[in-house]
Amino acid sequence: MGNAFHIVMKVVSTLLGVLMVCMGGIWVLQGLNIAFLDSFMAGDPQWAVYGAILFMLGITQVAWSMTRPAPARVAPADEPPAHSAK
Repeated sequence: MGNAFHIVMKVVSTLLGVLMVCMGGIWVLQGLNIAFLDSFMAGDPQWAVYGAILFMLGITQVAWSMTRPAPARVAPADEPPAHSAK
């Protein structure tokens, strides 16, 4: 179960990072008064800064999710340890 859990959490973590990147990009565009101008965030540079921060955190989240190693396999207690033949 550990490997399946790792795969599912890797996908969830990556999707969370992608969502952060998308939201951050939208906030930057609104803050710089480029797109989505019918919002209270439009034209407010404070939201451009918040968006840039969220964008960078999202990039970091995706990179971390994609590069984290799989957990080491732990043998069950009733299984003897594997020995290499020499």
